[in-house]
Amino acid sequence: MPGLDIYSFVGFFGTACIIGAYAYLTWVEQPDPYVLHGTNLAGAALLTVSLLVHTNWPSLVLEGFWAAIAVFGLVKALRKGKGKAKGKAKGKAKGKGELKAKAKGEVAP
Repeated sequence: MPGLDIYSFVGFFGTACIIGAYAYLTWVEQPDPYVLHGTNLAGAALLTVSLLVHTNWPSLVLEGFWAAIAVFGLVKALRKGKGKAKGKAKGKAKGKGELKAKAKGEVAP
């Protein structure tokens, strides 16, 4: 392809990451936040590399916000994961039977 350099291909790969993350979010019933936000962050980073060479300011700003939201999502997932680990370590985690019984107003065995 004439006129395309390595930075254009890096940008195309970043675009594929973001489109793939959106497709994953749409097709999977319970998406893994690490996969979703990690793929979005990688895509934003790759597109940023491309945009630093082939400058398009509105797109570069968009990628900055896209990356910031992805980082926020990853941090949120990490904090939520730590909370689950603490609950299990302290014996506060409830099994499916307890949750189902509680939802029905019953006492779990």
